[in-house]
Amino acid sequence: MGLNPWKLVKSTLKYDNPWIKVEEHDVINPSGKEGIYGKVHFKNIAVGVIPIDENDNTYLVGQYRYPLDQYSWEIPEGGCPENEDVLEAAKRELKEETGLSANDWNEFMKIHTSNSVSDERGVVYLAKGLTQGEVQFEETEDIKIKKLPLSEAFKMVLDGEITDSISMASLLKLKCLIDQKEL
Repeated sequence: MGLNPWKLVKSTLKYDNPWIKVEEHDVINPSGKEGIYGKVHFKNIAVGVIPIDENDNTYLVGQYRYPLDQYSWEIPEGGCPENEDVLEAAKRELKEETGLSANDWNEFMKIHTSNSVSDERGVVYLAKGLTQGEVQFEETEDIKIKKLPLSEAFKMVLDGEITDSISMASLLKLKCLIDQKEL
């Protein structure tokens, strides 16, 4: 691991809401020249869950993503406030979005979603031993739930039907581990 070649001269808050903070940094870049850098700080940790039932089916959630102005199929995901336990947030998101609860939880991967402009980090869990209950959608969610074989979810990634970075990375990692018989 290398040392940080950037030098922060000054940081200016440009925008702040309950979910993100945007700063402009006056910096000395790695070549020694003055420059600016924009940084988006996410106030939540992204949490994702790949629920897997006893028949190797999973559950995806579909919803319209306002910033993209398009519909998106994803693994169940949400935000974990920085002072909350990440696993508890993952359990809450799975329950809210699918109605599922699980007996067996394993941290599967960590991810940085867009590290050139943001500090957002995410954690994905595998959830097994599933029990179906009632969904608990938030007021901002209009979610459709799709139960399908894992192989179909993998195909959706490869066919470009799933474009969410956390969903893509975690599903492709799972496919690789299954193909290599490591899971």
